This record gives sequence, structure tokens and C-alpha cells, in this order.
Amino acid sequence: MKVPFIDLQRAHEPLREELLAAFANTLDHGGFCLGPDVDAFEQGFAEVQEVAGCVGVGSGTEALHLIALAMGIGPGDEVIVPAFTFIASAWFAQYVGAKIVFADINPQTFTLDPEGLEELVTDKTKAIVVTHLFGQAANMEPILALAAKRGIKVVEDAAQAHLAQYNGRTVGDIGDAGAFSFYPTKNLGGLGEGGAVTSRNAELLEKIKVLRAHGSKERYLNHFVGYNNRMEGLQAASLNVKLPHLRGKTARRQRIARCYLGGIENPSISLPVPARYGESVYHMFTIRHAERDRLKAYLAEEGIGSDIVYPHPLHLQPCFNFLGYKEGDFPVAEELAKTCLSLPIVPELTDEEVNYVIEKLNAFQ
Repeated sequence: MKVPFIDLQRAHEPLREELLAAFANTLDHGGFCLGPDVDAFEQGFAEVQEVAGCVGVGSGTEALHLIALAMGIGPGDEVIVPAFTFIASAWFAQYVGAKIVFADINPQTFTLDPEGLEELVTDKTKAIVVTHLFGQAANMEPILALAAKRGIKVVEDAAQAHLAQYNGRTVGDIGDAGAFSFYPTKNLGGLGEGGAVTSRNAELLEKIKVLRAHGSKERYLNHFVGYNNRMEGLQAASLNVKLPHLRGKTARRQRIARCYLGGIENPSISLPVPARYGESVYHMFTIRHAERDRLKAYLAEEGIGSDIVYPHPLHLQPCFNFLGYKEGDFPVAEELAKTCLSLPIVPELTDEEVNYVIEKLNAFQ
């Protein structure tokens, strides 16, 4: 049996006619950069995600960049970032010239560890980037309490966490601002790049609307230096088709995760630990194994796709050598990078495929 790690064709085929009809509608009204499809998506996503406001942009990375700009973060400022996440979380600081201060992660949730966080805070700390990694919300309350005490902004990198819950609240509306990605492989993915900023701060969202369109509030009048970070109409059209299916597909991911958690009994495999405070949406189902590479090769021989997300902690990335971090600085992040392996968990998997993955993992020696 072949079990793909991800199969976008399988995901899109049932929606083909609806997607083509949506694209035809966009061709007819001509709103290719922003426009009615983007307006509809911003409103629809805000409602589904239960956030106060939403601004569509070109990617999740752009969302983080624009948040940093809108918050006035720049040279001389410091930003705390988890050492284990996708690199765009760190671009939040790097793109605006702020200093990145890495922090270790919790060994169970793989998200920013509040323990020891206050020791990293200085008078220059302006923001903490909290990544809701693999669909699991970070432990927000102690981070928010610290931020409130020290006057620090909290930015949620929710690129992998559409609909994820923290103590009954959806992510993206808990901190000062949230950044979402709609890259094709995300839980809600378009047919190319796409992103959004969410926030309860209407003034910040309004500034991001101007920043995303060359700093212009009206045509050919530029109020400050801006960027071309607009969401495209065709991408919004595809997302508008997919958005009504998000809850059902999320529920399917969660069912697959429960099957894995209840069925994988191989004692050499460490399973992810669901946080008591939240509800993961399982963008990834990431296990750990001391011989990760051998396990990955074994699964490939059995026809099962898997992926290593992420093989390098951020503080050891060559692009950040100038920061002076070294191996051993963040042991949890480093251990996870050496042992993590993500299993197939896309909602299109059949029960037979899920059971096959479980069977082969339990047979691994």
C-alpha cells in the first residue's frame, strides 16, 4: 500500500468544479489584486476563526513582517523567538533590523516554554513571537502575564493553527496580533501563496492595509514607505471555496490523531502529548525516535510517506551564525530536531491507510 505524506490532487479533485466556477467569477469581475473575493475572505475567515478583524496579505511571512512594521519594531529592539519553528517566525525580527533572542521550547508541546522566559527579557525587549506549532496552541497565559507586566507585545504565529483552541479561545485573537499562512499544504491552503493578519486592534489592522498596498491610502498618494503585499483575488477565490470545509477537515485530522495516539504501541516511539489547556488541529502529527532516519527509511520501504519538520533548530541555522549561539544552548529544540518525524495526517487519508501506518510503526524494530 502507498500512503502519501500529502496529496494535493486528492484534496482538490472533489472541489474542482467549484474552484473553476470561482475562478470564472473572478475573471468576470476582474478583481485580481484585492477586490471582492479578498473582501469576502477577510470577513469569512474572521467569522470562522472567531477573531475581531482580518486583513489578507500575500503570505504568512508577509503577515509577520507587516505586523512588526505596524508595531514600530526596528533597530535597537529585541524580539524573543522560539528556537524550534519555521524560519519565518525569526524573519519577524530580522526583516526590520531588530535583534533575535532565541528561547527553548517545551518538550511536550514543542511550543515556546514560559519557564525561564523572563530571564531573557531586557529593557530592549519589544515583542515575543509565539508559534502555535504543528497545530498545537502554545501556553499563552504565563506569556501574556509576563508581557503585560513588562509592556511587551505578543505576536501569534498561527500559520499552522487554523481553528486551534487555547482554553476555549481560538488562536490569532489572544495576543496583540496573529499571522496566518494559506500556503497550499496548510490546514486551510490556497493554490499558491496567501496569508492574513488578525487582531483586536483596529488601528493596527488599518495600518497594515496601507502597508500592504505601497503605503497608499488613496491612489498615487503614498503616506509612508509601503510594500506590495496584497492578497490576490484568485487565491482568495480558492480559499472561499475551501473555507466552508475547514471545520470538517479539521475534525478528520483530529480523528486520525486519536487513532494514532490510541493505536501506536511501539515503546521506542514517543508520541505527541496533547496539551490539557487546548485543542490541537494537528497540522502535523510529529513523533520522536532515537533512530529517526532509520525509521523514516523503513516507512519509505513500506510505501509510507513522512517528513522531517524541522531538521535544524533556528539558533544553529547558518544565516544566524552572527548571533553567536552554539550547540547545547537550547537542548530541547536540538533534541527534537534530531529525533522528530511527521506522519501522514491529511484529512483525505482513508481509515485503511491510517491503520496501515499504525501496523507498520508497531512492527518497526
